[in-house]
Amino acid sequence: MDLSLFRCQPGKKLETYETVPPSGITKEEALARLDENRLKMAALQDKLYAERKNALLLILQGMDASGKDSAIKRVLTGLNPQGVEVTSFKAPTAAELEHDYMWRTSLALPPKGKIGVFNRSYYEDVLVVRVHGLVPGHGMGDKEFWRARCRQIRNHEEYLLENGVVPVKIFFHISKEEQARRLLKRIDDPGKNWKFDAADIKERAYWEDYQRAYQKAFESTSTDQIPWYLLPSDKKWYARFLLSEILVEELKRLRPEYPVVSEQKKEMLEHYRALLEQGR
Repeated sequence: MDLSLFRCQPGKKLETYETVPPSGITKEEALARLDENRLKMAALQDKLYAERKNALLLILQGMDASGKDSAIKRVLTGLNPQGVEVTSFKAPTAAELEHDYMWRTSLALPPKGKIGVFNRSYYEDVLVVRVHGLVPGHGMGDKEFWRARCRQIRNHEEYLLENGVVPVKIFFHISKEEQARRLLKRIDDPGKNWKFDAADIKERAYWEDYQRAYQKAFESTSTDQIPWYLLPSDKKWYARFLLSEILVEELKRLRPEYPVVSEQKKEMLEHYRALLEQGR
């Protein structure tokens, strides 16, 4: 599958990216591929965990109800829980705002051998923080300030990549109409009432501001080495399928292998094999 079709393209406006799946694959086919990809990811993760040479940092962004939580649940199921760390970030607290804006996410970076998942990330500091003016004196229109932050994020990700932590950036792209349907479902379905937050409705009033903030973030931080993937997410099954395809490709690109056992350790293993066989 040509995943470059879903990469952020220079000069392309966010509103021109599709939120609905393209033709060419059915839901049944996508779900079957997702099952296959889970097995591939599990095998690759096992090697990644054993090798402890690199870490993969999966960054998930999207508007409220875009499907980030359910994607984590549906796509990463089957992986070794010891090798996965999931951290969720929301708008910075007052205490977090007293530190540099990378502080809280830096503390949660995955160690070598693990897959770290950021459900939202340091990008919140050029999104919700920008839209709501949470940095005194630097409103939505302070282009130089936000451009500098995006440059810092780009440099930070290059640093991570050069030090064995590979960022994989995913945006779940949904339409405003689909968001409304999902929020209504949270109200109408007793099993989803707990997920409803009145703040989600308030945030819808800032939809256009968020779209502009995302546009600027993508333009400034999507690079050839560390691109943004914009997934059509009006159908959750399709977004999950695409996410699994991307993760398989990224893990393959790391070429993880089991550590080579030294001759000394092979001799030790043979020694203990003999002892175990004698004691059977």
